[in-house]
Amino acid sequence: MKRQRRPFRLSARIESRRRPLGRQGTVLIIVLWIATGLVSTALLFANSMMLEYRAAENVIGALEAAHAIEGARRYVSYVLANLETPGLMPDIQTYEADGVQVGDAQFWLLGRPNDDTRNRTTKPVFGLADEASKLNLNSTSVTREMLEMLPCMTAELAGAIIDWRDSDSDLSSDGAESQNYLLLTPPYECKNSNFETAEELRLLVGGEMSALYGEDANLNGVLDPNEDDSDEALPTDNRDSRLDPGVLEYVTVFSREPNMQSDGSKRINIRGTSSQEQLTQLLQDKLGESRAQEIQQAVGTDLPNINSLLQYFIRSQMTEDEFAQVADALCVSDDEYTTGLVNVNSAGVEVLACLPGIGSDLAGQLVSYRQGKTIDELKTVAWVSKALNEEAAIQAGPYLTTRTYQYSVDVAAVGRAGRGFRRVWFVFDTSGSKPTVVYRRDRTRLGWPLGAEIRSELTTTEEK
Repeated sequence: MKRQRRPFRLSARIESRRRPLGRQGTVLIIVLWIATGLVSTALLFANSMMLEYRAAENVIGALEAAHAIEGARRYVSYVLANLETPGLMPDIQTYEADGVQVGDAQFWLLGRPNDDTRNRTTKPVFGLADEASKLNLNSTSVTREMLEMLPCMTAELAGAIIDWRDSDSDLSSDGAESQNYLLLTPPYECKNSNFETAEELRLLVGGEMSALYGEDANLNGVLDPNEDDSDEALPTDNRDSRLDPGVLEYVTVFSREPNMQSDGSKRINIRGTSSQEQLTQLLQDKLGESRAQEIQQAVGTDLPNINSLLQYFIRSQMTEDEFAQVADALCVSDDEYTTGLVNVNSAGVEVLACLPGIGSDLAGQLVSYRQGKTIDELKTVAWVSKALNEEAAIQAGPYLTTRTYQYSVDVAAVGRAGRGFRRVWFVFDTSGSKPTVVYRRDRTRLGWPLGAEIRSELTTTEEK
């Protein structure tokens, strides 16, 4: 009898090894999924921590920048408190203004471009700015005709300025009074009083951004790429590779000059009948009796009709050296302060062209004459009589000075690694016993003012 063959089967031992393989594969897949989840969670957590770290760095940078701004304020106060001659703009070589280190932070003192630096495109000018180089909106000697000569100024805005600052409610030609402002949303009254800041022009009829800012949207004096691209990005510009600032570049409300000598003593009013003995004594003490007599004879009895020290200099026939010895002690008014005089040593062509006797024809001539001159050569207004004819100099005299007692400084600062950008504009008044901040405004919202070159330098430093 044949033996029945059994069907082929794996041995029990082999089968016992085969069955767990399926379970092990499942476990492996589960483990891989768990590992992937853990890695993803770890990466997500690491990324979140990196964002928190960056945020913390930004907060620290912002705090450092804020402290750098305060450091800049104190530093400028120190510079102005230690001026060798009060009223004279400090030489940029005597103080730091570009990338000043304060711990891990830095600050820059943004200045204002002059005729030589107006077209600079990569890096701004640094240093203190002279408020007396502008037209004072609150000075009654600044007429509507003078205002209309400013770049970007319109007849509508010039008229509105006059109506805003005068005390009456009479509507001037092309001007605006309360009946115009009450129609706006929200409505408000015409101020009929002095401007507190130049930015107040934004409230006036005609005070559009294009008129006030011109092409300089961030008020840094640099022709940034968006300010030379026609209509591709705001602001609208003419793409002529030249920065055309708006009205804010040329006006102020802070310029005033104290009627006292550098040593704090009272000046002599040359027009006052009660001060003639003091004037005679001053001339004798400084120039001798004989020369004093010659000067008084040259002036004659015309002193009450003399409207400026420049006119007095011309009539007296003094030399510039002689006038420099007595000019600081003289004035033509008994007022405590003289508001709105324009510093002829620092004002640009645009402002000088607005002044009577100068105009657009002679403004460039004045600027050309003062170039290359030393501080001593421009110490008094006497030099103007060389740059202009006598009639023009006498007309311009009541508007001119060579002193400045108010300085503005636009401080930009960053913290470590270029983070935490801050920007604040200050106005310092040195007409008192010590420099005082009379105005402070945050300008961070206007954006980066330091140009592409400095931004690139800061980015390179951060990467290192």
